[in-house]
Amino acid sequence: MISNRTPLLDTVTKPSDIRQYDLDQLKQLADEVRREMIDAVSVTGGHLGAGLGVVELTVALHHVFATPVDKLIWDVGHQAYPHKILTGRRDRIRTLRQPGGLSGFTRRSESEYDPFGAAHSSTSISAGLGMAVARDLKGETNNVIAVIGDGAMSAGMAYEAMNNAGAMNSRLIVILNDNDMSIAPPVGAMSAYLSRLMSSRSYIGLRQMAKQIGEKILPRTLNSIAEKAEEYARGMVAGGTLFEEMGFYYVGPVDGHNLDHLVPVLKNIRDTDKGGPILIHVVTQKGKGYGPAEAADDKYHGVSKFDVVTGTQAKPKAGPPSYTRVFADSLISEAARDDKIVAVTAAMPSGTGLDLFAKKFPGRCFDVGIAEQHAVTFAAGLATEGFKPFCAIYSTFLQRAYDQVVHDVAIQRLPVRFAIDRAGLVGADGATHAGSFDIAYLGCLPDMVLMAAADEAELMHMVATSAAINDRPSAFRYPRGEGTGLLMPERGSVLQLGKGRVLREGSKVAILSFGARLQEAMKAADELGARGLSTTVADARFCKPLDVDLVRQLARHHEVLITLEEGSVGGFGSHVLQFLSHDGLLDHGLKIRPLVLPDHFIDHENPMKQYDEAGLNAPQIVAMALSALGRSSDATATSA
Repeated sequence: MISNRTPLLDTVTKPSDIRQYDLDQLKQLADEVRREMIDAVSVTGGHLGAGLGVVELTVALHHVFATPVDKLIWDVGHQAYPHKILTGRRDRIRTLRQPGGLSGFTRRSESEYDPFGAAHSSTSISAGLGMAVARDLKGETNNVIAVIGDGAMSAGMAYEAMNNAGAMNSRLIVILNDNDMSIAPPVGAMSAYLSRLMSSRSYIGLRQMAKQIGEKILPRTLNSIAEKAEEYARGMVAGGTLFEEMGFYYVGPVDGHNLDHLVPVLKNIRDTDKGGPILIHVVTQKGKGYGPAEAADDKYHGVSKFDVVTGTQAKPKAGPPSYTRVFADSLISEAARDDKIVAVTAAMPSGTGLDLFAKKFPGRCFDVGIAEQHAVTFAAGLATEGFKPFCAIYSTFLQRAYDQVVHDVAIQRLPVRFAIDRAGLVGADGATHAGSFDIAYLGCLPDMVLMAAADEAELMHMVATSAAINDRPSAFRYPRGEGTGLLMPERGSVLQLGKGRVLREGSKVAILSFGARLQEAMKAADELGARGLSTTVADARFCKPLDVDLVRQLARHHEVLITLEEGSVGGFGSHVLQFLSHDGLLDHGLKIRPLVLPDHFIDHENPMKQYDEAGLNAPQIVAMALSALGRSSDATATSA
C-alpha cells in the first residue's frame, strides 16, 4: 500500500535497497516500518508486540548483512513481520494469517529470505549451526545469524545447540533479543561504548594475540589465571560469563532501539575475521513505539483486529465460554476441594487458562518456561510425592516432551494428568500449531487413559475424572474456541472408565465420534435420516480404555460403522479396527470407514474450511456413509 506516511519505505522492494542508507535514513525507515506493521496487524490481527520490539534490529540486520546470501534465522517466527515487510512481501502484508495469504511465521516456501521455517521456539541456534557447518564444508564464507528471544532461551534445546556450537567452533552469530530485561538492566552510554570496543576488530585481534603470546610464554598456570582474570573482568563490566563459558564470544548489552549503537556493533562483528561463535546481547522493549502495546505487552502479544488510534481490540460476539476457560474453571473447582491438585504450564499461563488458576492458588501453579520436557518430568516428580499434577500443554507443544511422557510418566505409571489444549485444527495458526497427532502418540502407550471432550460439559467431567485417577497417567483433549452453548452442570462428575454414551439410536448406519466433531455427527445423522437411513450416533469418550461393548454393539447391529476424530491415522479409528479384527467382527460384512485428518498438513484457513478440506464436516460424513452403502451422495431419500 503506497502512502505519503511512508515515503522511504515506498522505495524499498528488497533489503539491498537499504544497504547504502545513512543512519538518519535508517531511523526514518524504522519509523515507517513500525507504522506499516501497526496498520497491517490492525486489519489482520496476529502477533504484534514481538515484531514491534525488533523493528530497529530488523532494519539494522538487513542494512549490515547481505541477505539472502547471509542467512538470517528468526526464532519462533512471530517476530518476523518487519522482516517480511522489508523482504518483498509488503504488498501482501495485509494477508497475514488469512486464507491463501502470508504465514504468521517464517516459511521456506514463501521467500528466499526465510532460510528456515519457525513456529515453535528455540530452534534457531541449532538450525543456524547446521547451516554454518554446511557453509564450512562447502568452502563458502557467508554469515549465518540466528535471532533468538530470551523467552526461547529458557528451552534446553537452545543450550544444547550453544554447547555444540562452542565445541565445533564454526563461525555463527547469535543475536539474543532480550525483550523483558530478564538478563540485563537497561543499557546506557558506557555499556554501548564497551560493546563497540569489544566488537571491534582491533580489540578482538589484540585479545587473540595476547592469548597466543600467553600460551607460548607464560607457564600454564599463570596463563590460565590470566585468561580467567580477563574473562571475569569482561563479565563484571558487561555480563555474558555464562555464554563465554559455553564457547561464545560475548558482546553487549546493546540498546536494540538505538541504531547509532546497533549498526556499528553489527558491522564490527560482520567485518571481524574471528572464527567461532559470537553472541550479541541486544536489549529491546516488546511493543516498542505503540503506546497501548508498551503499556500492556501481554495483551498485545497476539491481537485481534484493533483500532490503531485507541488500541481497542475488536471483541468477539458474546457466546459460550471457550474450552480453555471451561478447563480453567473446572480445575479451580476441583482444586478447591482437593489441596493436592497442582497445575504446571510451559510458558503458556494465559493460553492454557492457568493464569486464572494461579490467581486462586498462587502457590500451586508453576510456570516452568518454554521447557515442555522439564514440565512433564517436573510433574512426574510431584506425582511421586502424592500430589495431583495437571500438566496443561497444547497438543503441538506436548510433542516436544514425548520421551518424558513415555519414560518418566508412562513406564512408571505415575498419575500425571495431561490437559491437551488446541486439539485438532486451529485456523489462522495453521499446520505448525494444529493438534493432529496426540491421539496416535499417546494412544499407543500402555495404561494411559485417553479421553476427548465432545462438548464443554464433557470437558468438566473429564477434569473431574482425571483428578480421580490415582494409579496411572491420564490425558484429555479439547479444541480451540468456544463451546457449544450447553447448560453446564454445577461441577464435573467422575466418568466410568472406558464407557461411552449413545445419543441417538438407529439401525443402518452408526457414527462413533471421539471428540468435538460430535455436533457434526449429529448433523450428518439428521441428513441421513432425511434420506431414510436410520442412524445411531455415539460418543466414545475414551480411546483408552476402549469401550469394547459399545463398539461390538455398533458393529453387530449396523451395516456401516464410521469412526470420527480430529486426529491423524493411527489414532482412535485404528484402535477400533484393531479390536474389531481380533474380535472377528470384520468377518461378517461390516463396512467400517475411519474418518481422520488427511495425510498432509493443512494450511492456515477459516476453521470450517479446514474441516471441509479434512473431510470431517457433516456433508463429508454423509458422503462417506452413502459411498459405503453404494449409493450416490445426491440420491433422493428412500426408506432403508
